[in-house]
Amino acid sequence: MNWLTDIVRPKIQKTTPKEIADNLWVKCPSCGQMLFSKELKNSLYVCTSCGHHLRLYINKRFKMLFDDENFEEIALPETPDDPLKFKDSQKYTDRLRNYRKSTGNRDAIRVGKGKIGGIDAVLAVMDYSFMGGSMGTAVGEGIVKAAELALNQKLPLITVSSSGGARMQEGILSLMQMARTTAAINMLKENGVPFISILTDPTTGGVSASFAMLGDVNIAEKGCLIGFAGQRVIEQTIREKLPEGFQRAEYLKEHGMVDIVVDRAHLKEELVKILKILTNKNRHAA
Repeated sequence: MNWLTDIVRPKIQKTTPKEIADNLWVKCPSCGQMLFSKELKNSLYVCTSCGHHLRLYINKRFKMLFDDENFEEIALPETPDDPLKFKDSQKYTDRLRNYRKSTGNRDAIRVGKGKIGGIDAVLAVMDYSFMGGSMGTAVGEGIVKAAELALNQKLPLITVSSSGGARMQEGILSLMQMARTTAAINMLKENGVPFISILTDPTTGGVSASFAMLGDVNIAEKGCLIGFAGQRVIEQTIREKLPEGFQRAEYLKEHGMVDIVVDRAHLKEELVKILKILTNKNRHAA
């Protein structure tokens, strides 16, 4: 150890998709501020400089929402890896293999069951780091499985969406998941089972056009992008400049598409309040 290593800040190391190491600096994608990862962990990965909500991996979502970080993971049905034998710059099977290795997840969704504010609930979380959280047959099966479990056990269902939309490598099979997930959520509504949708950055495409916007209550994290087509595509189509903040959570709340916009630090608190209201209403109705 010499004077140079004592005073020179260590280089910014490459982080792994699974976790952010405790000794690393992270650059805020919004304001560019350098953030120490321990401070980020304490702020639930919200930039302490500009308030930007960084994207969270599934494990962190589970730990943040379930009481005492305790939950039971639900096994999801296996689906064919490459039903259309798709290939672009690489084979779809190779792409899946790479993402599974880098994220540690089989696909862009995981489902857990546990207590949230002392209330038993089913939680389905999407992972943007797995192919942009795109919805293929595996994600569709995950949402349907979560809805069936919630229905059978009369438990509230909560989804946390983070997705770029349908998965092009699965073509029409991916688009069919919009109808399947919508039908699964309608099944809950017909039987009086609460469904809460949490929208995070980004929630777009086929996910926003299906189950993600069907919550009895739709909660959005502060500043997150929510929409179907991208802003540039819309502007080119209608040949008009879109309003400031268009497709952001706050804009959608003003126009009735979102019920609550919340800072991540208060997300669980708000979620528990809503769960207590919805579950009490069900008990009184019984």
